Amino acid sequence: MHQPTRLHAGRMRSLVATPCLLAAMALAVPGLHAQQAGTADSVKVEAHNSKWDYPKEIKVPEGSRTHIVQRGDTLWDLSGKYLGNPYAWPQIWELNQWVKDPHWIYPGDPLIIDLARAVATAGAVPEEVANLQPDQRRADPSVVRRPELGFSFQDFIQLPFVAPDGAEAHYKNLGAFTITSNKREDRQYLGEGETIYFNGGTEQGVKAGDRFVILKTALKQLMHPGMAKKLLGDVVQQIGVIRVTIAQAKGSVAVIERSLDTVQAGDRLVKFDEPTNIPLKLRTDLAEPVKVATNAAMVVYSRGGKLYSSGGDMIIVDKGTNDGIKVGDVLLATRVKTFPVGPVGEKNPATSTTTYYIGQALVVRSDAQTSTCRVLRSIEEIKGGDTLTP
Repeated sequence: MHQPTRLHAGRMRSLVATPCLLAAMALAVPGLHAQQAGTADSVKVEAHNSKWDYPKEIKVPEGSRTHIVQRGDTLWDLSGKYLGNPYAWPQIWELNQWVKDPHWIYPGDPLIIDLARAVATAGAVPEEVANLQPDQRRADPSVVRRPELGFSFQDFIQLPFVAPDGAEAHYKNLGAFTITSNKREDRQYLGEGETIYFNGGTEQGVKAGDRFVILKTALKQLMHPGMAKKLLGDVVQQIGVIRVTIAQAKGSVAVIERSLDTVQAGDRLVKFDEPTNIPLKLRTDLAEPVKVATNAAMVVYSRGGKLYSSGGDMIIVDKGTNDGIKVGDVLLATRVKTFPVGPVGEKNPATSTTTYYIGQALVVRSDAQTSTCRVLRSIEEIKGGDTLTP
């Protein structure tokens, strides 16, 4: 089963091209027929599963070679291996423009690599990091580090949300398909790289290469913790992404590309739309007492049904677009503190209340009456009933 691999631009490993390394570059690669580095041979590429329309036969330019992508490869690593400098990865990408997104390369994909560029790029690093040593830091570290994300693809595939009319009605409204079986009948719980079968095919517009989000019902009938007998709906959980490898008339074969929970027969599939990464933006207005807005929200659910949540966890609150809450908003998590103000030792002293800051959460999905948030920071555990204010 073929698994996509992401380009991890934050990995700082580099190699210097040496005569031995250049000699190693000339070795044949499994998956190609009669390929010789340094010649202009035409080679055939073995059929494999890929999101991209890879060339079925390629002519290797003089002084170049091909590399067949293996599981775990990234353009960053391959550039370090073959060109002597991981920062030169765009030079590989520009020679293989059929790869539409450099973050995704698939096992079996062929890549042309110009070995002559190794001499030009070996040892070279971008100007902004050229003078850095391992024990030194710049005044502005964001120049050399990728910005931290408040919401990424990994968060997307574990996002819970409320279906107010119930999970089954939600699936029907989206035209969801159902996973009916898997390749290995002895396995009930599946993970990345495994093959599944589902009940949608070309008659429903499914084609090879299509991607679907895997959904499952996490909780039936979520009740509001602060309002008796108020039913919010069912909680639906995104758990992964599959890619169709074979589409037949009434059913299709697919591979699980990514999953952070176990996948099994009965889980639902809906069309995948590429999520947008949201940069991390933290609020600085943390002065206490925290001013609570009139449209402040209450935590009604934590991913996995946990009692407490902290940084990186997903929570659902009871306010949405009807209340002016929108994707990208950062909400302050607050808690009320009641304390005595009467004489010490008094049996029933007078009290006063205040609010204090306990964390921040980013709105990553907003529906009419509820929103899903990712906890960005927390100095105390966030729990059901806590208040989140815009």
